[in-house]
Amino acid sequence: MNYDLFEFDSGANSESGIHFDMSDADVTLYQSLYSTIDADLLFNELKREIIWEQEYIEMYGQKHKVPRLTAWYGDENRTYTYSGITSYSRPWISCLLSIKEKIETISQASFNSVLLNFYRSGADGVAWHSDDEYELGKNPVIGSVSFGQTRPFQMKHKKKANERERINLGHGDFLLMKGGTQHHWVHQIPKSKTEMKERINLTFRRVS
Repeated sequence: MNYDLFEFDSGANSESGIHFDMSDADVTLYQSLYSTIDADLLFNELKREIIWEQEYIEMYGQKHKVPRLTAWYGDENRTYTYSGITSYSRPWISCLLSIKEKIETISQASFNSVLLNFYRSGADGVAWHSDDEYELGKNPVIGSVSFGQTRPFQMKHKKKANERERINLGHGDFLLMKGGTQHHWVHQIPKSKTEMKERINLTFRRVS
């Protein structure tokens, strides 16, 4: 694993970021952006306040449960379609706006929506994919915040089979993906037979 350590100066606070040496990608990890106490509070609030939904996908003519719960929040009238699922944004709530403001300062980007995933155990996961839908435009900026159980975030280059990366996303971590990352790489959260506690992940983005 090759990476560079640098500091981001946000005025009153300074955050350390790990920038990964990956071809055709711009990926930075801000470990423990939230303290354990703050991350605990946010996890509990998100679990309680978010309206979680069980989505279904159709494969080979049959409907199957998506192996996690999801929710879509954002500016008014923002829709997002992925894996054949179209989501309509629910209005922002205060904890989401607070997280959005914090990561916008670090990423120097503006987000208008967020996809939330609730992984209830190791039996929940998400298969290989890219966040490269048409609504996200060219070179989308994706801000991913994790709370709860640490899970491996696996990445692989679409054309260079030997280029892979594994990033363990922990409680309160922030992963920023920019540039050509979504066009050249895919990522997943694999399922696990190991006992896992609950995890909530938020991926902020800008939808046209």
